[in-house]
Amino acid sequence: MATNYSRDGDLELVTIYEISKILSSSLDLSKTLHDVLNLLASHLGIRRSMIILVQDTGELHMVSAVGLSREEIQRGRYSAGEGVTGRIFKTGMALVIPDITHEPLFLNRTGSLDATDKDVAAFIGVPIKAGGETIGVMSIHRATDKHVRSFEKDQRFLTMVANLIGQTVRLHQSIVAERTELVREKTRLQKELHGKYSIKNVIGVSKRMQEVFAEVHQAAPSRATVLLRGESGTGKEAVARAIHFLSPRKDAAFIKVNCAALSETLLESELFGHEKGSFTGAQGERKGRFEMANGGTLFLDEIGDISPAFQAKLLRVLQEREFERVGGNRTIHVDVRLITATNRDLEKAVAANEFRADLYYRINVVSIFLPPLRERREDIPSLVEHFIGKFNKDNQRSIHIAPDAMDIVLNCYWPGNVRELENCIERAATMTQGNAIHGLNFPCTHHRCLTQVLHVPATPGRALAAPVAPNAAFVPIEAIHAVPMPSAEPAIAHAAGAGSGANPGANSGAGRPASERDRLVWAMEQCGWVQAKAARLLNLTPRQMGYALQKHSIEIKHF
Repeated sequence: MATNYSRDGDLELVTIYEISKILSSSLDLSKTLHDVLNLLASHLGIRRSMIILVQDTGELHMVSAVGLSREEIQRGRYSAGEGVTGRIFKTGMALVIPDITHEPLFLNRTGSLDATDKDVAAFIGVPIKAGGETIGVMSIHRATDKHVRSFEKDQRFLTMVANLIGQTVRLHQSIVAERTELVREKTRLQKELHGKYSIKNVIGVSKRMQEVFAEVHQAAPSRATVLLRGESGTGKEAVARAIHFLSPRKDAAFIKVNCAALSETLLESELFGHEKGSFTGAQGERKGRFEMANGGTLFLDEIGDISPAFQAKLLRVLQEREFERVGGNRTIHVDVRLITATNRDLEKAVAANEFRADLYYRINVVSIFLPPLRERREDIPSLVEHFIGKFNKDNQRSIHIAPDAMDIVLNCYWPGNVRELENCIERAATMTQGNAIHGLNFPCTHHRCLTQVLHVPATPGRALAAPVAPNAAFVPIEAIHAVPMPSAEPAIAHAAGAGSGANPGANSGAGRPASERDRLVWAMEQCGWVQAKAARLLNLTPRQMGYALQKHSIEIKHF
């Protein structure tokens, strides 16, 4: 008998030790409590075990259980004093019931107790306390006919476990409260520091975006034409809308037109309108976007893609603020503020006679450049939280992003910028089965990222340079060799075949730089020795580009 007691004591001591290790191993309270209950079930042969904690509303919710289904756990809710669990919480006293089926106070709220079960189920419940305050209840069900043992010993052991759990829960609550307060204080300070320069529906706390916000606030009150420059997906339309609503024209119309989506004929009719019978299908008079925007703002997106013939027609409207509808001869005068946007290099287009110089000077009055997302990584966490919050609201979910996933997001190249980030977060949030987005939820960690394939093409005879997490969508410096030089373009072919003071393509046999150093020099020459542009050309980050230049002792030329 003494031997059995000693063995039981050793088992309990080992179990307590293992539980203490579990409770100190993670700040994920739900996972920690579930691991503790699994350990109890494994070591002590417990049938069912439950942990119920008090919520801010005062109601008791079952937060973790073993031996119960998810639906049964969700039904485990009680009020203080209600049923056996509520009484334990209210009195702060342990309770042992040898046969739970004969206890009138037992509510079987979860529905887990099967009336046809022939085994006698004993119930042992103890309060979970922290600092003298009862914060929950821990209870177990045990089949007494197969495993007879002292309920007093079970109660004493569960009380020790409950005390450890109480300390962990209170510590977790303190950490959550401190973190919430820090986030609240950070938000307050950000509003104080950046409140002067902020734009509705545009997130940006980085220095680059604060400069953009300052330029927007300065340009908005005037009537000057604004040209928004930047890559696709950087938020040009959102900034254009902000300029309108910060201007004296905010109560008038804001009209937008995507010039790249329409042919020249359709674009002319869309902007200037048409008269009845002016062409087949024109069954009535129709106002154009210029007339609709009279007194307000007209936003012409992708203006760099309009044809040379239509550029001449648009130039007159911008100069005189007058036009005729298609098929009409009546001159219409309008008072419109124009905002244009493009992701093209208009200066190169003008030099190549693809864009009229006089139109370029007319629209490039106030130019605002929106930086790509990879050059303002400080904004990524705020953008991610915004997109996850939007997803949760639209889909009635409570998803958050885990630290390992955030590391991947912060280190991605994001060639599609904010639009790509939003799509990536929405895809990961949709496909995740739990409440947390982890690194493995992103396709790039499985080498299935379409963006990675598009921006790091593989050369013949060489596999795609596929980065791994956490830099999953980053192009490693070794991938410079895997980026084929577009020798089909005359200017690039000339630079690749006849670099300044060298002939990098002489040894390649393909008209492009052969070594990593030659490729770096080639890219720098193509971009006028602007390091950031050369990095984008090679699909590298500015940091990686700087490291590569330093590695090969390439001196930056200044003009």
